[in-house]
Amino acid sequence: MSVVHRLAAGWLVDHLSFINQCGYEICDSFAHPGGVTRSTAVTSEDCHSISAFAATPSSSHDPPYGPGDAIEAEGKRAKMRYMFREEFFAISKPHIAAAPEEQLCQGCPEVCLIFFPFLFHHVMIWMFFVVVFLLILQKRKRKYVFNQGELDALEYHSKVRKLIWEGTLHLVQEGLKSGFLHHTTAKLSCRKNIAPQRLVCGLAELCEMAKQFPAANESDHQAVRVLEEETSSAAQDLLSCVIENSSNCAKIIVLMGQKYLVPPKSNFLLSDISCLQPLLNYKKKYDVIVIDPPWENRSVKRSKRYSHLSSWQIKQIPVPALAAPNCLVVTWVTNRQKHLRFVKDELYPQWSVKTLAEWHWVKITTAGEFVLPLDSLHKKPYEVLVLGRVQGDVKEALRKSEDVLPIPEHQLIVSIPCSLHSHKPPLAAVLAEFTKPDVECLELFARNLQPGWTSWGNEVLKFQHIDYFTLLQNE
Repeated sequence: MSVVHRLAAGWLVDHLSFINQCGYEICDSFAHPGGVTRSTAVTSEDCHSISAFAATPSSSHDPPYGPGDAIEAEGKRAKMRYMFREEFFAISKPHIAAAPEEQLCQGCPEVCLIFFPFLFHHVMIWMFFVVVFLLILQKRKRKYVFNQGELDALEYHSKVRKLIWEGTLHLVQEGLKSGFLHHTTAKLSCRKNIAPQRLVCGLAELCEMAKQFPAANESDHQAVRVLEEETSSAAQDLLSCVIENSSNCAKIIVLMGQKYLVPPKSNFLLSDISCLQPLLNYKKKYDVIVIDPPWENRSVKRSKRYSHLSSWQIKQIPVPALAAPNCLVVTWVTNRQKHLRFVKDELYPQWSVKTLAEWHWVKITTAGEFVLPLDSLHKKPYEVLVLGRVQGDVKEALRKSEDVLPIPEHQLIVSIPCSLHSHKPPLAAVLAEFTKPDVECLELFARNLQPGWTSWGNEVLKFQHIDYFTLLQNE
């Protein structure tokens, strides 16, 4: 399970485990004469020369198999398993070291909150204001020490700090007890965190180029395309309709010479915000909608790698047309208070969504420390999620909310983050408590796929690239 521990404060989540449990198994239908399926053992590099594999559901009567095992019996299919590369989650040390008294857990009883909960809390508050005061004195070449946005951020942090600190501590303690976290990891490792190679993603550029494609005849328009056994697809085919993998096996698609893994029971639309009509033509209403907008900020403006949307553009996303009655809407928000206020005061009212809660995703190392000092003025080791429900037909909303737990006002999702930029932790397991089984789920501005979900974005296949995975060898 991707949820390692569930406490009153929230969840300790294993992001890597969730990815690998998605079922990245490829069914090889190529058979030798005599009806015996060929055992295929290839490396990731070899796979670029392999044609696509058949992806039909595996029989429930098939004997169990282990990772990477090939089944070589008459009438059976060989299966190869892909695993997401572990080094992307090897965050063993904080990005910026905090002072010992500021670290979450050093494995030393004398500085651990377990033994001095009240004293330590007051010391930390005192240290926080001392650090702020020293930074004010050291600020250079600024007429004003803090602008209004920074003051708002400090005020917000002071309100949520205790909840984040204490909740994370309890979840980390459970993770250390169970062995999921290892407080000796950072001490034993002499190396800095290794930044794995990042692939250049041209999907956004491809979506931009797609605007130059000749418009398809509406009468000939295909709203859905089910993945079959083809090895590659024309860009225009993938960009003009929702792609479904309805089988129980993963599939490999080739787009512009690059291979991408599509998990079973997943759907996606690769397009930008100007080409959402195929998603509307899909005729589905969603009970859960997760949104991770490309928020505008100074670093994004300076960078040529990432695009961003204005507040006006985000408002134009047709959430009301996609949402089922009582739909749960979850929006990822940066730590800029301007964006948080926009979601709660403008965006959700525009979509007839009532704000219910603010949760936080807290990023820790394998040793249980914050990846950044909790009181850092530059970046925080947490991000905000705003949860709300679509308001509409009261009777329908009551019917859908039967036997569903109410949304808690504050919860933590604590996990070791992926070192790949914007690879968010999975929400499927944590949201399952607050929805009925077998609901329709949609992620907007997605960069990866999930079984049972529809995903949309101009980089929706980004983290599905086959080079982010390792193909386990068959024996």
